[in-house]
Amino acid sequence: MKKLPLIALVPALLCAPSSFGQSVTLPQLSPKAVVSQTVGITDVTVTYHRPSVQKREVWGKLVPFGFIDQGFGTSKSAPWRAGANETTQVSFQHDVTVAGSPLKAGTYGLFMALAPDGAVTVIFSRDATTWGSFYYEEGNDALRVQVKWEDAPFHELLTYDFTDVTKDSAVLALSWEKKRIPIPIKVDTDHVVLASLKGEMRNAAGFQYQGWLAASGYVLQNNLDLPLALTWAEFAVSGPFIGERNFNTLSNKADVLEKMGRAADASAAMDEAMKYGSAGDIHQYGRKQLASHNSARAMEAFRLNAQLHPDVWPVNYGLARGYSAVGDYKSALDALLKAQAQVPEGDTVNAEAIKANIEKLRKGQDIN
Repeated sequence: MKKLPLIALVPALLCAPSSFGQSVTLPQLSPKAVVSQTVGITDVTVTYHRPSVQKREVWGKLVPFGFIDQGFGTSKSAPWRAGANETTQVSFQHDVTVAGSPLKAGTYGLFMALAPDGAVTVIFSRDATTWGSFYYEEGNDALRVQVKWEDAPFHELLTYDFTDVTKDSAVLALSWEKKRIPIPIKVDTDHVVLASLKGEMRNAAGFQYQGWLAASGYVLQNNLDLPLALTWAEFAVSGPFIGERNFNTLSNKADVLEKMGRAADASAAMDEAMKYGSAGDIHQYGRKQLASHNSARAMEAFRLNAQLHPDVWPVNYGLARGYSAVGDYKSALDALLKAQAQVPEGDTVNAEAIKANIEKLRKGQDIN
């Protein structure tokens, strides 16, 4: 009887006819693993199987260099399956850039072809459902990129992980034996989020002002589309059935108008916002104006806060900062002494700061 190659026996056994009975579930020598990372709002997921080194020579032996004929299947020039068992799969929820090249959202088979000098061809195949690379076809490639392996601490089990994660990027790395193969991934997160927000505003999130407020705030903070940010800000304030005039919605509208260069309109919107603000809200707005070197506007906010919330912490502290900013150290000291008696119990940070600032004012020094 002719002896079949070992590599051929594996799929043959896995596809045994039903007359042999139902298949059973047993532990795999190369266990399955799934690792996922969210980049911005884009999920990237790798599904793979983890072979062990088991004291074997890996690179160039267990994992052959280049493209080879494995003696089974239809591929005569097959890359490494970048794992064990079924084809390693990588899924991108949105479009990405891999090592500088664009790749559409989707699920791909992940293959690699390694060279002795450490060059690695990383292949993303549209065929993600085969067993290994026995049926690999170059015509199914969606993308090939070049990366370099690097030396790394020993890993007995093949491992994929994500490092250097930011809002817009991450590195997907395969680590095995004493090598690491890093694959840089980038996402145009602002573009993805903007498209997502436009869809969400037509759904459940659009039925409450908080959704419009959050969407407007993101667009503003990232300077994406200020006219759209203003439209959404106005909807949060006065949209039919859901709009609400409160400190957050009106101050957000003011911030958008300010960014658009409409200072007078921004000031008017902020004046209205402060009527709804808590003592803390108005205090923080005043501090923001001080940081922008707008002492007169800060003083207006601190004085209004004192009218609306007399003797509430941290109103007098704000007044002290405002008076100090305009050079009225006597009034600042009077306000700060009142604030000292109002520091919340246990707030040692502000208590110590006020104590130090009292000494500054007595020496005629600005506390801001």
